[in-house]
Amino acid sequence: MNAKILEIENLTVSFDGFKALNDLNFSMEPGELRVIIGPNGAGKTTFLDIITGKVKPTEGRVLFKGRNVRSLSEHQIARLGIGRKFQTPRVYLNLSPRENLEIACNRNKNLLSTLFKRTPIAERRTVSGLLETIGLVPKADLKANLLSHGEKQWLEIGMLVAQSPDLLLVDEPVAGLTDEETEKTGELLMSLAESHSIIVIEHDMEFVRQIARQVTVLHQGSVLCEGTIDEVQSNPQVIEVYLGREMEEDMHAVS
Repeated sequence: MNAKILEIENLTVSFDGFKALNDLNFSMEPGELRVIIGPNGAGKTTFLDIITGKVKPTEGRVLFKGRNVRSLSEHQIARLGIGRKFQTPRVYLNLSPRENLEIACNRNKNLLSTLFKRTPIAERRTVSGLLETIGLVPKADLKANLLSHGEKQWLEIGMLVAQSPDLLLVDEPVAGLTDEETEKTGELLMSLAESHSIIVIEHDMEFVRQIARQVTVLHQGSVLCEGTIDEVQSNPQVIEVYLGREMEEDMHAVS
């Protein structure tokens, strides 16, 4: 049995001759929380697109739990156990957090059955547990359009968890959040990491320091280096190509 939950081998993605990913190699263990950083154009979004099947590699392969997913559709890959959260929350704004989670728990459920059919007891318990996990119990029955930006982010994370994925892909979860919401988001992700493998794409270095156990730095479509946040922050190549002189001082300010 393959011990890695995710392996990316010699992977290249070309768009009209431009290599968005260039001979990239990456792997992570089950139960790992990994943060991916890198400058704009480093290939971070393409990296997630490849894992979910939205983009197919020009060369190389992606193994999820030992299975090559190259020939699978996005839907099939999601069914295998990969959930992705995008930068902008994708929730049903006219439904409550509870109703959003009920739909996410039961993929065969639609809006009409959510509104007019009684939810099974086991599913209600699952939803109640998720509401507690994401901190939305007091607002469980409000319309989602009344939630703050951060609360909508937590709701979408809860909707992903409701689908029981083995691997969560989370793209810039704290963009536009208040300091308090950012801290709570970090606490939520660290809590979820106790039972899920998680990849987080992020630019906020203070947030990265809060949650990071292992950091991977992408540059020009390849892995530049990997290590703890302290190792990455002191790496001369990272400082040169990603952080730059202006950000070096900011990085040490969060030490």
